[in-house]
Amino acid sequence: MTIFIPGQQGDSVQELTVEELRNKIGTGMEIESEDNMLLSMGPQHPSTHGVLRLLVELDGERVVNLAPDIGFLHTGIEKNMEAKTYTKALVMTDRMDYLSPMSNNLGYILAIEKLLGIEAPPRAQAIRTILVELARIGSHLVWLGTHALDLAAMTVFLYCFREREYILDIFEMVSGQRMMVSYFRPGGVWRDVPAEFEPQMRKFLKFMPSRIADYEGLLKKNPIFMKRTKEVGYISGEDAISWGLTGPSLRGSGVDWDIRKVYPYLLYDQLDFDVPVYNEGDVYARYLCRMDEMRESLRIIQQVMDNMPDGPVNSDDRKVVPPPRAELGRSMEAVIHHFKLWTEGFKAPEGFVKVSIESPRGEFMTYLRGDGGPKPARVHFRTPSYVNLAALPTMSKDLYVADLVSIIGSIDIVLGEIDR
Repeated sequence: MTIFIPGQQGDSVQELTVEELRNKIGTGMEIESEDNMLLSMGPQHPSTHGVLRLLVELDGERVVNLAPDIGFLHTGIEKNMEAKTYTKALVMTDRMDYLSPMSNNLGYILAIEKLLGIEAPPRAQAIRTILVELARIGSHLVWLGTHALDLAAMTVFLYCFREREYILDIFEMVSGQRMMVSYFRPGGVWRDVPAEFEPQMRKFLKFMPSRIADYEGLLKKNPIFMKRTKEVGYISGEDAISWGLTGPSLRGSGVDWDIRKVYPYLLYDQLDFDVPVYNEGDVYARYLCRMDEMRESLRIIQQVMDNMPDGPVNSDDRKVVPPPRAELGRSMEAVIHHFKLWTEGFKAPEGFVKVSIESPRGEFMTYLRGDGGPKPARVHFRTPSYVNLAALPTMSKDLYVADLVSIIGSIDIVLGEIDR
């Protein structure tokens, strides 16, 4: 059998027996024929959207079999979080889905609050809702821009990143950081939003719908884009459920499932919004889902902005929330309290909780177990990228190797979320 390994020095074509090949690749993938070629795509290939390696068995240009090979970005985030206090571990959640750190922060913080039995005040809930929906739009913009670029549409990439810059500027305004925000905290948020937040958000809500229409004008009826995406990467609703897909990858196959509707959190049970669902199950359907989701996120943000509550942005539970900064200059007790919270942390009771949220890629689940101490005894995340990637062989069967680029982009994986 011939195996082609790009990027190696010297002769990159090797002749191996099937048994030698199985020992070499170590993926457990069944080889259908010795006459086929085995292509190692990645882990440095730009269209794999991170350090993902695909082992592809090809009959000519037709994909016969495929095995994702992950682990090149492994960070040990979950075990490292167990060595830190609950609050200090927060910063690691930003580094998983680095296109939507706000969503990661929220899932982890909601789990802490459920374990502690506390709840953030209404204004904090409203701020969280606005920012996670803003993060959803920002994440979808990166997906759309890079997906279009993979299919040779450069203009959309430039337009999407122009709008994403505006979103990152808002994140920097409220949190001090553009990407690794660590803004949500147990019991609320780090600080209230500044006065310029509302006018900037109103401006964004005004111009963004026309920008989404611009993207669609370039892609939705573009014959090249449609040829590369329609009836490509098909997966049925039944198979999508069997593989455990969530998010647009599931809703693009006709399954109406969104955590914001099924198990509402934050303010979602008080808001009017639709869940886009398409039945075609192909790359194009997943594209349509995410485009509609951006519009629905704008609807959600508009409703929250129009009914923004006043009041505190943190719980009054002083065992968890540090004292206001204004008290530190006049109260030694406040200084001691602040010092102990940031050095020793707060203690959470024994027990375990599970919390799910709807991230831009699907269901982001946090499992958290406390043992009565200031550090979590166990932290585990069920991330959508990891699960959605597993269905790639099903979506790619009997298509062409060029279609792999389109299919990988359509499931919108983030390798930092996969390799934890």
